[in-house]
Amino acid sequence: MIWHQFQRPTSVTLETETANDTYGRFVAQPFERGWGTTVGNALRRSLLSSIPGAAVTAIKIEGVDHEFSVMPGVVEDVTDIILNLKQVPIRLHGVDSAFITLDVDGSGSVTSGMMKGSAQVEVVDPDIHIATLSADAVFRMTIRVGIGRGYAQADENQTEDLDLGFIPVDSASSPVIKVNFRIEMARVGQKTNYDKLIVEVWTDGTIKPEEAVSQAAQLVRGHMDIYAALAQEEEVEYVTEPEPEPEEESELDKSIDTLELSIRSMNCLKNANIKSLRDLVSRSEKEMVEIRNFGEKSLKEVRAKLEAMGFGFGIDA
Repeated sequence: MIWHQFQRPTSVTLETETANDTYGRFVAQPFERGWGTTVGNALRRSLLSSIPGAAVTAIKIEGVDHEFSVMPGVVEDVTDIILNLKQVPIRLHGVDSAFITLDVDGSGSVTSGMMKGSAQVEVVDPDIHIATLSADAVFRMTIRVGIGRGYAQADENQTEDLDLGFIPVDSASSPVIKVNFRIEMARVGQKTNYDKLIVEVWTDGTIKPEEAVSQAAQLVRGHMDIYAALAQEEEVEYVTEPEPEPEEESELDKSIDTLELSIRSMNCLKNANIKSLRDLVSRSEKEMVEIRNFGEKSLKEVRAKLEAMGFGFGIDA
């Protein structure tokens, strides 16, 4: 290991007091000086450019031939309506593309909550304003939504399967709205020349900030693997006497980091002073759900990880 002399964080803390579905503040320390900036930059770039999301890619409006048209009885022109549609956060479940319809008659405001689609389509915010209609207005629209990454021009969204009458639009698919990071001083013993990395993430609500950070970190790590493999040492097989303790015992002494849990679950366990697999399996499921912020979803995740290793809860270890 080349990093055995490096100070590295062992976990990331999500500040639960301010966290919600659209904002997260993540703190990790200590890093060697300069490494906080290196990691922060990589995460920020990956978060802003590479997290996939759903966006409007084409529209079809009854009586409209192009995006510069004006519709009778509608205050906004087509260009303004397209801009409003781009503000609607949409989540797709299990599909790469889907269609949504809007069918409204009469005066009033048309909002995203009036959109209708299949069970695979979820409009996260139903209050986004799309258009304003007069008393005699008829508003018929079909919207195509697709999964993408980053920005795509309108001609890139002009696919062969797009029916006649659809107007392709440019799309920005990133669910991450904003990312900030800063470096503060961290102390290890008497030394204060280490980095504390604080990362703030804002999303549109279609993905939780901790999920976005996890995806970004996996992308960065995936791109580094080929370089790490350049000078890997050859594996040497050694013949030794068997250890007196059974294999299960040594497995139980491993850190819970080996489970590769989500950030939220890992923080809950460490806050409960659960450091090793032995600490974990000695708890019952009832004791686990009593841990602060450790809900049924976290319990299922940890249970699955333990079962994959041949363990479970409530073991007298």
